[in-house]
Amino acid sequence: MTGFVALEDGTVFRGQSVGAEGYAFGEAVFTTAMTGYQEVVTDPSYADQIICFTAAMVGNYGVATNHSESGHAHARAVVMREARGPAWTDWLHDRGVVALSEIDTRSLVLHLREAGSMRAIAIAGEASLDEALASVRSQPLMAGRALAAKVSTRDAYVFSDVGRARIAVVDYGCKRSILNRLAWSGAAVTVFPHDADADELAGYDGVLLSNGPGDPEPLKEEIAAVSRLLGRVPILGICLGHQLLALATGHETFKLRFGHRGANHPVVERATGGVLVTSQNHGFAVAPSEAREATHVSLYDETVEGLQYPELRARSVQFHPEAGPGPHDAWGLIDGWIEEVSALAKAA
Repeated sequence: MTGFVALEDGTVFRGQSVGAEGYAFGEAVFTTAMTGYQEVVTDPSYADQIICFTAAMVGNYGVATNHSESGHAHARAVVMREARGPAWTDWLHDRGVVALSEIDTRSLVLHLREAGSMRAIAIAGEASLDEALASVRSQPLMAGRALAAKVSTRDAYVFSDVGRARIAVVDYGCKRSILNRLAWSGAAVTVFPHDADADELAGYDGVLLSNGPGDPEPLKEEIAAVSRLLGRVPILGICLGHQLLALATGHETFKLRFGHRGANHPVVERATGGVLVTSQNHGFAVAPSEAREATHVSLYDETVEGLQYPELRARSVQFHPEAGPGPHDAWGLIDGWIEEVSALAKAA
């Protein structure tokens, strides 16, 4: 079955359907990760997005239950140069994901780098191009969209009930690998919805603000909750959680032209000059700053990749220290934070 991707500017890329039949709207983005395709598609941060993989071949090592970052696929569609199967393509089909192979992904990525991420539709089957473009242009822009409620857990639950530190995770679209990493580091982990009460969260030894999709600025209530936590309990923000901490402390965020998505993003730690190769997935960023609390900076565009407020016991990173599936340069950040939180809890 044939199919195509149509961007809102009228550009069209044609290929073959290898997933579910039908159509999907989303923001067209690309990731440079060479592995972790299952993790990408199940990452809640990719909600309402059409993912183009820059890797020339996707699906060559199959799928596995423990590779998924959540209970289902969040990406609206997948675009590939060459999809290998049948395990991968069957997995996409079974989960209702529109997936296209034999797409000129090099040209698509170059176009998105030049024109920026934009609204798009992926279609598996025959359809009117004019009608598809009209539908795409009627879709909401990603800027201004608050998506955390769409992917967050509805009820609090215990992920790990034994540990040296009691950690509350605020789920804005949390990856399963973050929860696993916390548990492996010795934390007892309870996961809360995106709109959890700050007073309840403050009763834990530490609070982790998770990753998630969409624009951070419309999340006014979530930002206010972070503000109410400052100085009361140790905080670690990751990705969207980093952006919410930034907004709660007076920094600005903005939409990137085509985002940071991949497993090869260099980040410099200002204090040491050391460079971490990191895993990233975000379309919004914290604006460049020379402020003392800005501890890490992207070597690509100088956006703020880390914040630290010792007097408030709060810190955050834009990149993913849990690094599922890799690289592992920043793995120690979560281990170190749990060690600190545990020591503070014992001293209290």
